[in-house]
Amino acid sequence: MLRALDAIFDPLRSTDAPGGLVGIALNAEVIYRKGFGLASVQHGVANRPETRFRIASTSKHFTCLAVLLLAEDGLLDIDAPAARYLPGLPAPRGAPTLRDFMAHTSGYRCTLEMGTIANGYAAQPPAWQLQALLRQRDVHFAPGDGQLYCNGTYHALSTIIERVSGMGFEDFMRQRIFEPLQMFDTASVPDDALMVPGLSSPHVPDALGGWRRPPVDSELRGDGGMVSTLDDMLRWLAHLNGPRRIGDEATWQAMLAPTRLRNGFRSTYGLGLKRHDYRGVEIVHHSGGLLGLSGQMLTVPAMGLDVIIHVNGARASAGGLARQVVDAVLGERLASLAPLPAAASDFANVVGHRFAGPGGLLLGFDAVDDHLALSLMFMHPQLVLQRRGDELIATFEDIGFGPLTWRVSELAQVGRGDDGDLLPLTIAGQRVLMRRIAAPAEVPAALAAAWPGRYVCKDLGCEAEVADRRDGIVLRLRGDYSGWRSFHVKALGRHHAGLESESRDERYAAEIDVPPGSGHAAGFWIDSYRARRLRFERTGA
Repeated sequence: MLRALDAIFDPLRSTDAPGGLVGIALNAEVIYRKGFGLASVQHGVANRPETRFRIASTSKHFTCLAVLLLAEDGLLDIDAPAARYLPGLPAPRGAPTLRDFMAHTSGYRCTLEMGTIANGYAAQPPAWQLQALLRQRDVHFAPGDGQLYCNGTYHALSTIIERVSGMGFEDFMRQRIFEPLQMFDTASVPDDALMVPGLSSPHVPDALGGWRRPPVDSELRGDGGMVSTLDDMLRWLAHLNGPRRIGDEATWQAMLAPTRLRNGFRSTYGLGLKRHDYRGVEIVHHSGGLLGLSGQMLTVPAMGLDVIIHVNGARASAGGLARQVVDAVLGERLASLAPLPAAASDFANVVGHRFAGPGGLLLGFDAVDDHLALSLMFMHPQLVLQRRGDELIATFEDIGFGPLTWRVSELAQVGRGDDGDLLPLTIAGQRVLMRRIAAPAEVPAALAAAWPGRYVCKDLGCEAEVADRRDGIVLRLRGDYSGWRSFHVKALGRHHAGLESESRDERYAAEIDVPPGSGHAAGFWIDSYRARRLRFERTGA
């Protein structure tokens, strides 16, 4: 088994590049505990089993536990409106609860993603995420009607924990959770610029084939601020699977229960933890990712398998590596392998086409290595589509979106008959209609004439400038803490476009609002998969 595990982690091995950390326990006994590659290329320091690392969004279930401990204390009610604890919280389509905050069912756009759209990777003040949440004039959906990952509500939970407990968030986490479990190398560290002893560095490739440190993220707290070690996280998973010393039975039932939407759909995401079937066994997990790092915490409770993986820049997916570990360790005790990605040849009628739907949703089908790939909101195509009988399914578990389900028989009708431009889609149990948008060979003249001008988005605190140049339409954005950033515009349809950053891997969708009979756009929307319908209003020609 050890030889098979070593083979899985070959992509992390290096003497001059970043790598990762791996801890695996079986029936409470640690069977694999290794560091690979460098914790810091700059300083030539190796990743060692005791190296600390940022767990990013895996922090979220710790934040949920903190909220539930305060509920045990009688200091808050998770089913009360969040505005009770956060005055001034907007409620455009109804008041979300603290439970909605934790289950990603509040409807709010993700403020971490909003910050990237507005300011790129420029430094933002610690209060930016909370301020952005409080100034939102619209949301994705009414509370409980859907589920879409939102870092901003978890950031707000940090503030709520402080106000209710009378303690700093970092102190509360240390005193109520980490110290009682003897997780002495685990802490909430809100600022990536702080010097944390023994902490691995994230790395991103540079243009010359080397490595660099990514820009420092904005303040990270309950959304992604924890740092830990392999030993502490394996100790935590042993506690999660019981016996438990922190949290009563009601708390853990709430943590692990699946979320039910108003339409009755049962989500795999509970309160900061994901639970679902994998090859016939239930796994409980949460991933974490920031620029230059990815992580995965995963447990198979019925089989006694616990896995912690951190990757600090190596070209490997922590989530994919974790599933390979499950395959290797549990082997024949698992059901047959998951279905292979869908073949592009079976869906040739939709390959190369894009479809627009309600709420700014934009999807595109592409062929990658003969497999059918899916693009969300003009992002790069991903091999996430699997065919299961008469269904085509994309789960997007790692980004907290979906699942998306199509009937193969309905996909086959696209391009045929009177309704050939329509594509039915089911998102988290809700059936919607997508409409195919014609892909022009070049930017339509009407778009080039109507769109140029200056615009502002109040929800983002961001201004935009659109210009028609010799090399095509260029959109520039400037947030409240950034300089101008340029995006090349690719026309996707008469009123739809893709935006691609000139300098970084940022890609968004846009829809232009040209009122009938008008020669100028009244405004436009920018859409990403976690922050849609960001409205820019024209301020001048």
